[in-house]
Amino acid sequence: MTSPISGLRILPAEMQSTAAEFPTASGGGFAETLHSAMAEMGQLSSEAETGVAGVLEGNGVDVHRALIAVEKADLSFQLMMQVRNKIVSAYQEISRMQF
Repeated sequence: MTSPISGLRILPAEMQSTAAEFPTASGGGFAETLHSAMAEMGQLSSEAETGVAGVLEGNGVDVHRALIAVEKADLSFQLMMQVRNKIVSAYQEISRMQF
């Protein structure tokens, strides 16, 4: 007899393929994930700077694309700051523990 639960999918098919892309404990560490996220944040920031410089110089750069790049960089920075705050909070919590 087969279990009726085994046929159920938790994630939709399009999300199952993306869930496998995230590193696991054996595939990549927290430091690697954090490093790649910081590199992506730096790339978004440089794209935003390039877009703004193009708009200011009048090189025909679309203002909307420049503003979207700036917003992406801002959101990425805010996310990294929240991750940093969580890491600092976790460190402080661990340092308060008594062994």
